[in-house]
Amino acid sequence: MNEFLRHLRDAFVSGLLAILPVGGLFYILWFLYSLMNGLVGKHTPFGEMVQNALGRWIPGMGIYMMLLLILIVGFITRNFFGRTLQYYMDRLFASVPGIRKMYSTLKQFSNALLNRNTAAFHKVVMFEYPMEGINIIGLVTNENLGKLNDKTKEDSILVYAPTAPNPLSGMMLLVPKSKIIELDIAVDDALSMVLSSGSVLPASLGRSEVPKTRPRFNPFRRRKEKE
Repeated sequence: MNEFLRHLRDAFVSGLLAILPVGGLFYILWFLYSLMNGLVGKHTPFGEMVQNALGRWIPGMGIYMMLLLILIVGFITRNFFGRTLQYYMDRLFASVPGIRKMYSTLKQFSNALLNRNTAAFHKVVMFEYPMEGINIIGLVTNENLGKLNDKTKEDSILVYAPTAPNPLSGMMLLVPKSKIIELDIAVDDALSMVLSSGSVLPASLGRSEVPKTRPRFNPFRRRKEKE
């Protein structure tokens, strides 16, 4: 009975950890959209002012204002006041039991994934996994493994292989460099592939179209077709 409860608890925690990052992101975006749409929506005083000034309504005003709000917050966090505020927010979340570890891990992962000044997540590779003949796409996270290379007896790197359609969940794999094939595509394009489950391919992976030959003038073609 205790073993069953332990497995049940572990499964619940694993599901919670998988849902919270994505669910939290969508909830925050939806909350911001609802907030901005309630302030600048079509039937608000601001919306009526826009319609009177332009003579028509601009669809998606709530989305535009939400993106503008995120941009403004981004500019604020880049100055001293914003960094100070973010520091105290980090300390607040770090002092809450149960949230501390999850918030810290998610913050580090997001910084590594989105911050272009870091060395992680800036190289797209492909390798065979989970068996020979089947390939998976991943992002290189660390190429300096130190003593881990002594354990593997081979020069290896750490690769994060995101799962579709949620790139925030995936596997950390230790892959020998000899098994790695580097792909000449941007990280953003690779993430777009993951989000679309492969239905959207970047232009760098598209096949070159066969050039169409210019039709030649043939005065006897119509006569031959009639015969």
